[in-house]
Amino acid sequence: ILRKGIVKLLENPDQPVKVGVSDLQSYLGRPSFKKEKSLKGTGVVTGLAWTAMGGATLSIEASRIHSAQRGFKLTGQLGDVMKESAEIAYSYVSSNLKRFKGDPTFFDKSFVHLHVPEGATPKDGPSAGVTMATALLSIARGEAPQQNIAMTGELTLTGQVLPVGGIREKVIAARRQKISNLILPEANRGDYEELPQYLKEGLAVNFAKHYSDVFQVCFANKPRKGSSVH
Repeated sequence: ILRKGIVKLLENPDQPVKVGVSDLQSYLGRPSFKKEKSLKGTGVVTGLAWTAMGGATLSIEASRIHSAQRGFKLTGQLGDVMKESAEIAYSYVSSNLKRFKGDPTFFDKSFVHLHVPEGATPKDGPSAGVTMATALLSIARGEAPQQNIAMTGELTLTGQVLPVGGIREKVIAARRQKISNLILPEANRGDYEELPQYLKEGLAVNFAKHYSDVFQVCFANKPRKGSSVH
């Protein structure tokens, strides 16, 4: 702003240069970050991602298309690693539905579509594993997960939650979207605890070693309708 203001003064020394809120875009260009629309409902879960611009929230949607046959479809311009994470999430949830109080035959008679919006943006990495599993479990249970919650973590076929990178950026992304409940891998506890206090203030963080820990937060501990949480 100062550099551009000086140029204006040099070009027209007698014209005062004033900068207000309405002038910021002309000086700095369009904002780097925009408010991301929060999607909600059954089969919709918010993940946390690292990008070249920092952190971002990532909505993941799962839907049952029909019950004529078993099938699984992925969309959203996903990289190879993210596709593998989706396949792992699908296999894990399918083989553990009874454990998580879902119909064990749900996926046997369901064609499921898993989508990551903003398909024009390439996405890759393993950190959406727990988010994808939660979206799939949500449609299998026919129940929306806990709201105002975002998560990150790599998922294995046996349900282990592995550490991921970019914890600082992901926490900042959650704060930017006013999400105050987070699920992070237990192995990233140290990364979170090293963050400045102002970043952690007001956040409720759950650390997961196994997907069952994620399930407890998203479904088992979910407030019942008509009840209140203190």
